[in-house]
Amino acid sequence: MSTPHLFQPMTVRSKEIRNRIWVSPMCQYSCENQDGMPNDWHLVHLGQFAAGGAGLIMAEATAVNPAGRISSEDTGMWNDEQRDAWARIVRFIHEQGATAAIQLGHAGRKASDYRLFDARCGTTKPISEGGWRTVAPSALAFPGFDVPEELDIAGIDRVVDDFAAAATRSVQAGFDVIEIHAAHGYLIHEFLSPLSNIRTDEYGGSLENRARLLLRIVRAVREAIGDHHGLFVRFSATDWAEGGWDQDQTAVVAAMARDAGADVFDISTGGLIDGVEIPVGEGYQVPLADHIKSASEVATSAVGLITTSEYAEEVLASGRADAVMLGRELLRDPHFALRAARDLNVHVDYWPRQYKAVQWKARQPADN
Repeated sequence: MSTPHLFQPMTVRSKEIRNRIWVSPMCQYSCENQDGMPNDWHLVHLGQFAAGGAGLIMAEATAVNPAGRISSEDTGMWNDEQRDAWARIVRFIHEQGATAAIQLGHAGRKASDYRLFDARCGTTKPISEGGWRTVAPSALAFPGFDVPEELDIAGIDRVVDDFAAAATRSVQAGFDVIEIHAAHGYLIHEFLSPLSNIRTDEYGGSLENRARLLLRIVRAVREAIGDHHGLFVRFSATDWAEGGWDQDQTAVVAAMARDAGADVFDISTGGLIDGVEIPVGEGYQVPLADHIKSASEVATSAVGLITTSEYAEEVLASGRADAVMLGRELLRDPHFALRAARDLNVHVDYWPRQYKAVQWKARQPADN
Protein backbone atom coordinates (compact mmCIF):
# COMPACT_ATOMS: atom_id res chain seq x y z
CA MET A 1 0.00 0.00 0.00
CA SER A 2 1.18 3.52 -0.78
CA THR A 3 1.80 5.94 2.05
CA PRO A 4 -1.23 8.17 2.75
CA HIS A 5 -0.76 11.74 1.56
CA LEU A 6 -0.82 13.04 5.15
CA PHE A 7 2.39 11.18 5.87
CA GLN A 8 4.29 11.85 2.68
CA PRO A 9 7.15 14.27 3.39
CA MET A 10 7.05 17.69 1.72
CA THR A 11 10.18 19.56 0.76
CA VAL A 12 10.17 23.36 0.93
CA ARG A 13 13.46 24.84 -0.28
CA SER A 14 16.18 22.90 1.57
CA LYS A 15 13.91 21.53 4.33
CA GLU A 16 12.07 18.22 4.24
CA ILE A 17 8.99 18.37 6.47
CA ARG A 18 8.24 14.91 7.85
CA ASN A 19 4.49 14.98 7.22
CA ARG A 20 1.69 17.31 6.12
CA ILE A 21 -0.06 17.76 9.46
CA TRP A 22 0.94 21.29 10.41
CA VAL A 23 0.22 23.41 13.47
CA SER A 24 -1.68 26.59 12.73
CA PRO A 25 -0.37 29.73 14.48
CA MET A 26 -2.44 30.36 17.62
CA CYS A 27 -1.94 33.47 19.73
CA GLN A 28 -1.45 32.73 23.43
CA TYR A 29 -1.46 36.27 24.90
CA SER A 30 0.95 35.05 27.55
CA CYS A 31 4.03 37.27 27.66
CA GLU A 32 4.31 37.96 31.37
CA ASN A 33 5.94 41.39 31.38
CA GLN A 34 4.44 42.81 28.19
CA ASP A 35 7.93 42.69 26.68
CA GLY A 36 7.29 40.34 23.77
CA MET A 37 9.40 37.59 25.35
CA PRO A 38 8.26 33.98 24.84
CA ASN A 39 8.47 31.94 28.02
CA ASP A 40 7.88 28.49 29.49
CA TRP A 41 4.23 28.55 28.42
CA HIS A 42 5.24 28.97 24.78
CA LEU A 43 7.84 26.22 25.10
CA VAL A 44 5.32 23.74 26.47
CA HIS A 45 2.51 24.85 24.16
CA LEU A 46 4.55 24.46 20.97
CA GLY A 47 6.73 21.62 22.24
CA GLN A 48 3.76 19.34 22.87
CA PHE A 49 2.84 19.41 19.18
CA ALA A 50 6.39 18.56 18.14
CA ALA A 51 6.46 15.61 20.55
CA GLY A 52 2.99 14.70 19.28
CA GLY A 53 4.24 14.10 15.75
CA ALA A 54 3.16 17.17 13.78
CA GLY A 55 5.37 17.95 10.82
CA LEU A 56 5.59 21.73 11.03
CA ILE A 57 5.08 23.78 14.18
CA MET A 58 4.06 27.38 13.45
CA ALA A 59 4.61 29.83 16.31
CA GLU A 60 1.93 32.43 16.92
CA ALA A 61 1.59 35.84 15.24
CA THR A 62 4.75 37.55 16.41
CA ALA A 63 5.07 41.31 16.09
CA VAL A 64 7.86 42.87 14.05
CA ASN A 65 7.75 46.01 16.21
CA PRO A 66 6.06 46.98 19.49
CA ALA A 67 3.20 48.83 17.77
CA GLY A 68 2.46 45.73 15.70
CA ARG A 69 1.34 43.60 18.63
CA ILE A 70 -2.30 42.58 18.81
CA SER A 71 -2.13 42.92 22.58
CA SER A 72 0.49 43.89 25.15
CA GLU A 73 0.93 40.21 25.98
CA ASP A 74 1.87 39.12 22.44
CA THR A 75 5.26 37.80 21.41
CA GLY A 76 7.77 39.87 19.45
CA MET A 77 10.88 39.55 17.32
CA TRP A 78 12.17 43.11 17.36
CA ASN A 79 15.21 42.61 19.61
CA ASP A 80 17.96 40.09 20.23
CA GLU A 81 16.66 39.09 23.68
CA GLN A 82 13.45 37.87 22.09
CA ARG A 83 15.46 36.05 19.42
CA ASP A 84 17.44 34.20 22.08
CA ALA A 85 14.30 33.25 24.00
CA TRP A 86 12.79 31.84 20.81
CA ALA A 87 16.00 29.88 20.11
CA ARG A 88 15.40 27.72 23.20
CA ILE A 89 11.94 26.78 21.90
CA VAL A 90 13.22 26.09 18.39
CA ARG A 91 15.88 23.74 19.76
CA PHE A 92 13.24 21.64 21.49
CA ILE A 93 11.09 21.48 18.34
CA HIS A 94 14.09 20.32 16.34
CA GLU A 95 15.02 17.74 18.97
CA GLN A 96 11.62 16.12 18.35
CA GLY A 97 12.28 15.98 14.60
CA ALA A 98 9.77 18.66 13.61
CA THR A 99 10.15 21.76 11.44
CA ALA A 100 10.06 25.11 13.25
CA ALA A 101 8.16 28.03 11.70
CA ILE A 102 7.17 31.48 12.90
CA GLN A 103 4.46 33.84 11.72
CA LEU A 104 5.59 37.47 11.58
CA GLY A 105 2.95 40.16 11.55
CA HIS A 106 1.74 43.65 12.30
CA ALA A 107 -1.77 44.09 13.68
CA GLY A 108 -2.41 47.53 12.16
CA ARG A 109 -5.69 49.11 13.22
CA LYS A 110 -6.54 46.02 15.34
CA ALA A 111 -3.45 46.45 17.53
CA SER A 112 -3.38 47.68 21.14
CA ASP A 113 -6.27 45.37 22.01
CA TYR A 114 -6.87 43.64 25.32
CA ARG A 115 -5.94 39.96 25.26
CA LEU A 116 -8.57 37.47 24.22
CA PHE A 117 -9.52 36.28 27.69
CA ASP A 118 -10.04 39.83 29.00
CA ALA A 119 -13.68 40.95 28.99
CA ARG A 120 -12.60 44.20 27.33
CA CYS A 121 -11.16 42.41 24.30
CA GLY A 122 -12.31 44.07 21.10
CA THR A 123 -11.56 47.63 22.18
CA THR A 124 -8.45 49.79 22.04
CA LYS A 125 -6.44 49.71 25.25
CA PRO A 126 -5.76 53.35 26.20
CA ILE A 127 -2.24 54.69 26.47
CA SER A 128 -2.79 55.21 30.20
CA GLU A 129 -3.08 51.41 30.58
CA GLY A 130 -0.11 50.55 28.38
CA GLY A 131 -1.77 50.82 24.99
CA TRP A 132 -0.51 52.80 21.99
CA ARG A 133 -1.62 54.73 18.93
CA THR A 134 -2.39 52.37 16.07
CA VAL A 135 -1.57 52.72 12.37
CA ALA A 136 -3.27 51.59 9.17
CA PRO A 137 -3.34 52.30 5.44
CA SER A 138 -6.23 54.71 5.98
CA ALA A 139 -7.78 56.47 8.95
CA LEU A 140 -10.70 54.00 9.13
CA ALA A 141 -11.42 52.31 12.45
CA PHE A 142 -12.30 48.69 13.00
CA PRO A 143 -15.60 48.65 14.94
CA GLY A 144 -14.94 49.10 18.66
CA PHE A 145 -11.42 50.43 18.13
CA ASP A 146 -9.96 53.92 17.94
CA VAL A 147 -9.38 55.60 14.59
CA PRO A 148 -5.83 54.68 13.48
CA GLU A 149 -3.20 57.03 12.12
CA GLU A 150 -2.70 56.75 8.36
CA LEU A 151 0.80 55.52 7.58
CA ASP A 152 2.93 57.87 5.52
CA ILE A 153 5.57 56.61 3.09
CA ALA A 154 8.32 56.77 5.70
CA GLY A 155 6.16 54.71 8.05
CA ILE A 156 5.55 52.13 5.33
CA ASP A 157 9.28 51.92 4.69
CA ARG A 158 9.88 51.28 8.38
CA VAL A 159 7.35 48.45 8.40
CA VAL A 160 9.15 46.77 5.48
CA ASP A 161 12.48 47.16 7.26
CA ASP A 162 11.00 45.78 10.50
CA PHE A 163 9.73 42.64 8.72
CA ALA A 164 13.17 42.06 7.20
CA ALA A 165 14.94 42.58 10.54
CA ALA A 166 12.51 40.24 12.32
CA ALA A 167 13.02 37.62 9.62
CA THR A 168 16.79 37.87 10.05
CA ARG A 169 16.44 37.33 13.80
CA SER A 170 14.07 34.42 13.19
CA VAL A 171 16.66 32.64 11.06
CA GLN A 172 19.30 33.37 13.70
CA ALA A 173 16.98 31.76 16.28
CA GLY A 174 16.92 28.62 14.14
CA PHE A 175 13.49 28.82 12.50
CA ASP A 176 13.28 26.88 9.23
CA VAL A 177 10.25 28.69 7.81
CA ILE A 178 9.06 32.29 8.00
CA GLU A 179 5.41 33.15 7.41
CA ILE A 180 4.20 36.66 6.57
CA HIS A 181 0.80 37.35 8.13
CA ALA A 182 -1.34 38.99 5.45
CA ALA A 183 -4.71 37.86 6.83
CA HIS A 184 -7.41 38.36 9.47
CA GLY A 185 -7.79 42.11 9.13
CA TYR A 186 -4.27 42.98 10.26
CA LEU A 187 -2.02 45.54 8.59
CA ILE A 188 -1.09 43.83 5.31
CA HIS A 189 -4.66 42.61 4.81
CA GLU A 190 -5.85 46.16 5.50
CA PHE A 191 -3.70 47.35 2.59
CA LEU A 192 -4.97 44.55 0.32
CA SER A 193 -8.70 45.12 0.81
CA PRO A 194 -10.51 48.09 -0.78
CA LEU A 195 -12.82 48.10 2.25
CA SER A 196 -9.99 49.30 4.52
CA ASN A 197 -7.65 50.95 2.01
CA ILE A 198 -8.92 54.19 0.46
CA ARG A 199 -5.50 55.67 -0.26
CA THR A 200 -4.94 57.62 -3.47
CA ASP A 201 -1.16 57.19 -3.70
CA GLU A 202 0.89 54.27 -5.01
CA TYR A 203 -0.34 52.07 -2.14
CA GLY A 204 -4.05 52.44 -2.89
CA GLY A 205 -6.61 52.08 -5.67
CA SER A 206 -5.57 49.36 -8.13
CA LEU A 207 -4.89 45.77 -7.12
CA GLU A 208 -1.23 46.23 -8.00
CA ASN A 209 -1.01 49.25 -5.70
CA ARG A 210 -2.86 47.59 -2.81
CA ALA A 211 -0.52 44.58 -3.09
CA ARG A 212 2.60 46.76 -3.15
CA LEU A 213 3.31 46.59 0.59
CA LEU A 214 2.99 42.79 0.70
CA LEU A 215 5.24 42.32 -2.31
CA ARG A 216 7.86 44.67 -0.89
CA ILE A 217 7.81 42.67 2.35
CA VAL A 218 8.07 39.33 0.51
CA ARG A 219 11.10 40.56 -1.43
CA ALA A 220 12.73 42.08 1.65
CA VAL A 221 12.19 38.94 3.73
CA ARG A 222 13.44 36.66 0.98
CA GLU A 223 16.59 38.75 0.71
CA ALA A 224 17.01 38.66 4.49
CA ILE A 225 16.61 34.89 4.89
CA GLY A 226 18.41 33.74 1.75
CA ASP A 227 17.50 30.94 -0.62
CA HIS A 228 17.44 27.98 1.77
CA HIS A 229 14.61 28.91 4.15
CA GLY A 230 10.93 28.49 3.38
CA LEU A 231 8.74 31.57 3.03
CA PHE A 232 4.96 31.28 3.53
CA VAL A 233 2.21 33.88 3.22
CA ARG A 234 -1.07 33.60 5.11
CA PHE A 235 -4.00 35.12 3.23
CA SER A 236 -7.60 35.71 4.14
CA ALA A 237 -8.88 34.66 0.73
CA THR A 238 -12.14 36.54 1.15
CA ASP A 239 -13.64 39.26 3.33
CA TRP A 240 -17.05 37.58 2.93
CA ALA A 241 -18.36 41.00 1.94
CA GLU A 242 -19.54 42.71 -1.23
CA GLY A 243 -16.83 44.87 -2.76
CA GLY A 244 -14.11 43.44 -0.54
CA TRP A 245 -11.04 41.29 -0.98
CA ASP A 246 -11.92 37.97 -2.64
CA GLN A 247 -10.52 34.70 -3.91
CA ASP A 248 -9.80 35.96 -7.41
CA GLN A 249 -7.75 38.89 -6.15
CA THR A 250 -6.00 36.52 -3.76
CA ALA A 251 -5.09 34.21 -6.64
CA VAL A 252 -3.59 37.06 -8.65
CA VAL A 253 -1.53 38.39 -5.73
CA ALA A 254 -0.44 34.88 -4.69
CA ALA A 255 1.11 34.44 -8.13
CA MET A 256 2.86 37.80 -7.73
CA ALA A 257 4.12 36.79 -4.29
CA ARG A 258 5.35 33.44 -5.66
CA ASP A 259 7.36 35.29 -8.29
CA ALA A 260 8.72 37.58 -5.55
CA GLY A 261 10.03 34.62 -3.54
CA ALA A 262 7.19 33.04 -1.53
CA ASP A 263 6.86 29.25 -1.49
CA VAL A 264 3.59 28.22 0.19
CA PHE A 265 0.28 30.01 0.77
CA ASP A 266 -1.63 29.40 3.99
CA ILE A 267 -5.29 30.06 3.16
CA SER A 268 -7.72 31.33 5.78
CA THR A 269 -10.57 33.87 5.52
CA GLY A 270 -12.22 36.86 7.15
CA GLY A 271 -11.24 39.17 9.97
CA LEU A 272 -11.28 42.49 8.15
CA ILE A 273 -14.77 43.62 9.12
CA ASP A 274 -17.39 42.44 11.57
CA GLY A 275 -21.03 41.52 11.06
CA VAL A 276 -20.45 39.18 8.10
CA GLU A 277 -22.01 35.76 7.70
CA ILE A 278 -19.43 32.99 7.34
CA PRO A 279 -20.66 29.51 6.33
CA VAL A 280 -18.75 27.67 9.04
CA GLY A 281 -18.62 23.90 8.77
CA GLU A 282 -16.18 21.05 8.24
CA GLY A 283 -13.42 22.24 5.93
CA TYR A 284 -15.33 25.40 5.05
CA GLN A 285 -12.16 27.14 3.83
CA VAL A 286 -10.80 24.20 1.83
CA PRO A 287 -12.48 25.31 -1.44
CA LEU A 288 -10.57 28.58 -1.21
CA ALA A 289 -7.23 26.81 -0.77
CA ASP A 290 -8.19 24.68 -3.77
CA HIS A 291 -9.01 27.75 -5.86
CA ILE A 292 -5.75 29.53 -5.05
CA LYS A 293 -3.74 26.35 -5.66
CA SER A 294 -5.22 25.72 -9.10
CA ALA A 295 -5.66 29.32 -10.29
CA SER A 296 -2.17 30.45 -9.27
CA GLU A 297 -0.28 27.16 -9.62
CA VAL A 298 1.10 27.48 -6.10
CA ALA A 299 1.38 25.21 -3.07
CA THR A 300 -1.29 25.82 -0.43
CA SER A 301 -2.23 24.68 3.05
CA ALA A 302 -5.85 24.45 4.11
CA VAL A 303 -7.19 25.39 7.54
CA GLY A 304 -10.58 25.54 9.24
CA LEU A 305 -12.46 22.79 11.10
CA ILE A 306 -10.33 19.93 9.84
CA THR A 307 -10.82 17.55 12.73
CA THR A 308 -10.38 13.95 11.57
CA SER A 309 -7.52 12.07 9.95
CA GLU A 310 -9.88 10.65 7.35
CA TYR A 311 -11.09 14.08 6.22
CA ALA A 312 -7.59 15.56 6.29
CA GLU A 313 -6.36 12.70 4.10
CA GLU A 314 -9.26 13.20 1.69
CA VAL A 315 -8.41 16.91 1.29
CA LEU A 316 -4.85 16.08 0.29
CA ALA A 317 -5.65 12.98 -1.76
CA SER A 318 -8.11 15.00 -3.84
CA GLY A 319 -5.43 17.56 -4.59
CA ARG A 320 -7.28 20.48 -3.04
CA ALA A 321 -4.32 21.45 -0.84
CA ASP A 322 -0.74 20.34 -0.23
CA ALA A 323 -0.92 20.32 3.58
CA VAL A 324 -3.46 20.84 6.35
CA MET A 325 -3.15 23.27 9.24
CA LEU A 326 -4.88 22.29 12.47
CA GLY A 327 -5.65 24.48 15.45
CA ARG A 328 -8.47 23.58 17.80
CA GLU A 329 -8.20 19.85 17.12
CA LEU A 330 -4.56 19.93 18.16
CA LEU A 331 -5.48 21.77 21.34
CA ARG A 332 -7.86 18.90 22.09
CA ASP A 333 -5.28 16.28 21.16
CA PRO A 334 -1.66 17.45 20.76
CA HIS A 335 -0.80 13.91 19.60
CA PHE A 336 -3.25 14.05 16.69
CA ALA A 337 -0.50 13.19 14.19
CA LEU A 338 0.47 10.01 16.03
CA ARG A 339 -3.19 9.03 16.34
CA ALA A 340 -3.70 9.74 12.62
CA ALA A 341 -0.80 7.44 11.81
CA ARG A 342 -2.49 4.66 13.74
CA ASP A 343 -5.88 5.44 12.14
CA LEU A 344 -4.37 5.25 8.65
CA ASN A 345 -2.14 2.24 9.39
CA VAL A 346 1.09 4.15 8.88
CA HIS A 347 4.32 3.28 10.68
CA VAL A 348 6.19 6.39 11.80
CA ASP A 349 9.57 6.45 13.50
CA TYR A 350 9.03 9.60 15.51
CA TRP A 351 7.12 8.35 18.51
CA PRO A 352 8.88 9.89 21.54
CA ARG A 353 11.21 7.22 22.84
CA GLN A 354 9.89 7.82 26.36
CA TYR A 355 6.40 6.84 25.21
CA LYS A 356 7.65 3.89 23.20
CA ALA A 357 9.42 2.57 26.27
CA VAL A 358 6.22 2.71 28.31
CA GLN A 359 4.31 0.92 25.54
CA TRP A 360 6.95 -1.81 25.28
CA LYS A 361 6.96 -2.40 29.04
CA ALA A 362 3.16 -2.58 29.11
CA ARG A 363 3.29 -5.47 26.64
CA GLN A 364 5.71 -7.56 28.73
CA PRO A 365 4.44 -10.30 31.09
CA ALA A 366 4.55 -9.47 34.78
CA ASP A 367 7.64 -10.70 36.62
CA ASN A 368 5.60 -11.89 39.61
